[in-house]
Amino acid sequence: MAQATAISVTGEQLRPVDVWEVAVGGAPAELPDRARERMAKARSVVERAAHAGGGQTYGVNTGFGRFVSRSIPDALSDELQLRLLRSHACGVGEPYPEEVVRAAILLRANALAKGTSGTRAAVVDLLLGLLNRGVVPVVPSRGSVGASGDLAPLAHLALPLVGEGEALVEGERLPGADALAAVGLEPIRLEAKEGLSLINGTQFMAAVGALALVRARRLAKAGDLACALSLDALQGSRASFLPQVQALRGLRGQIDSAANVLQLLEDSAINEAHRWCDKVQDAYSLRCAPQVHGASRDLLDYVDYTVSAELNAATDNPLVLADDDLIVSNGNFHGQPVAFALDALAMAVSEFASISERRVERLVNPTLSEGLPAFLTTDGGLNSGFMIPQYVAASLVSENKVLSHPASVDSIPTSAGQEDHVSMGNAAALKAWQVLANAERALAIELLAGAQAVEFHAPLEPGLGARAARTFVRLLSPRLQDDRPLAGDIETVAASIRDGSLVSAVESEVGELR
Repeated sequence: MAQATAISVTGEQLRPVDVWEVAVGGAPAELPDRARERMAKARSVVERAAHAGGGQTYGVNTGFGRFVSRSIPDALSDELQLRLLRSHACGVGEPYPEEVVRAAILLRANALAKGTSGTRAAVVDLLLGLLNRGVVPVVPSRGSVGASGDLAPLAHLALPLVGEGEALVEGERLPGADALAAVGLEPIRLEAKEGLSLINGTQFMAAVGALALVRARRLAKAGDLACALSLDALQGSRASFLPQVQALRGLRGQIDSAANVLQLLEDSAINEAHRWCDKVQDAYSLRCAPQVHGASRDLLDYVDYTVSAELNAATDNPLVLADDDLIVSNGNFHGQPVAFALDALAMAVSEFASISERRVERLVNPTLSEGLPAFLTTDGGLNSGFMIPQYVAASLVSENKVLSHPASVDSIPTSAGQEDHVSMGNAAALKAWQVLANAERALAIELLAGAQAVEFHAPLEPGLGARAARTFVRLLSPRLQDDRPLAGDIETVAASIRDGSLVSAVESEVGELR
C-alpha cells in the first residue's frame, strides 16, 4: 500500500529507503514549490542561451557527442530534443525489472528538480505522473556504457513522455501514447535542452544501487540470523563472538555482526547443554563469521556513502549554474563512482553467500555436523533430505564468483573517441542485481537447513532470536519429513529476506538488530 505522506522530490534529501518506498512500496512522489522556483530560475538561463543568438551551448543549439561542433538553427531546437531521444533509444535485451524502472523515474525527476538542468517543471510533473499513476516504461537492460550516464536506458524511459516508445499499465504492454491516455495523461512537447536533460545522468545504475543497498542491508542481518541458527545446531561456541574480542580489532561491521549473533543466541538451552564440552575451536565458517560478515558490512557502508550522494547529485551535462548565469560543460555524468560501488556491493554480498554455503555443508555432512543425521533426514537412502539444496547453494556461490569480477575496470571508447573513457556502470549494476538474488537464495537454503537441524535437538530450544527465525521459516516451509520439491520453499524464504519480513519478525521478538 502506498504511504499517505508523499516523498518530496527536491534534489536534496532523497535516501535509499525513500527510493524503495516509491519504487517497490508504491508511495507517491511530489514536486514542492521551492523546487519549482529553482527550476524556473534555471530555465530562464536556458531560454536566454537558446534564443539570444550568437553563442553555442552544447545540447541547446549544437549536435551531440562528436557532432558538438555542428550548429542547430533556433527553429529546430525543439526537434533536436525529440530526435535525440529517438536516436539514443537503441537498447537491447530483456527489460529492467519494473521496480528498477520506477526507481530510475524517481531519480531522474529528483535530478531535474535540483534546478541545475534547466527543464520546465512540467517535465518533472509528467515523470511523477507516470510514477503515481502506475505507468512503467519498457526499458531494455543492455546498451549503457555509463559514460554520459545511462544514455540508452534513459532514452527508452523518456520516450513515453512524448507519446512514443512502450510502457506497461497494469501489466499490459502499450504504445507510449496509449499508456498515457489509459491513465489520463497527455504527451509533452520537449523544448530546448529538455531531451538532453532527460537522458544525461547515472539514474539507472544509481536506481539499482539504491534498491540493492536496501536489500543488502536486510541480507546482512539475515546472514547473522542464519549463522545463529547454524551455530546452535552445530553446538558451536559463543566465546568467539564476545564483544571484548571484537573490540580488540575495532572494525565496526565485525563488532555489529558479533553483537547480533550473541543477541540472537540469548537464552539458548542447546548452548547451555554443551557449555562444558571438550571441543576447543569451531570451524572458520562459524568462528570467523563476525570477521567475514563484518567485512561485507563495512564495504556496504562505502556503497551507502556513494549511492546516497549520487541520489541527490547533479549529473547532467551541461549544468545550469543559475546564480552565476552560466551553462557549463562538465563530467558529472560519468558513472565511475557508482560503478565502483556496485562492484563492491557484488563482492560484499557474494561473501555472505560463500560463508553461508560452508555452514550448510557442515550441517549436512555427518563427518562435520556434531551428531546430526546425514543430510538432515532420519530415513537416509530412501530420502535425500538436504543433499541437493547444498548443491544448489554451491552452484549459486560459484556463479557469484564469476559475477563478482569487476566491470568498473573496463573501458571501451565510444562516440568516435569523444567519450574515450567509460565506466561500464550498467554492467556492474546488472551483475550486482544477480549476485544479490543468488545470495538471498543461498541464505534461504541455510535458514531452511538450520531450522531443520535445530529441531533434532528437541526438547532443547535454540536462542530466542534463532527460535524466532525458525518459527518464521516454519510459517513458510513445513519441516521436511519425506522428500518433497524444495524449490518453492527456497524462493519463498528468499523473498522474505528480500522484502524484510524475516528480519522484522525476528526483531519483533528480540529487538532491533544492528
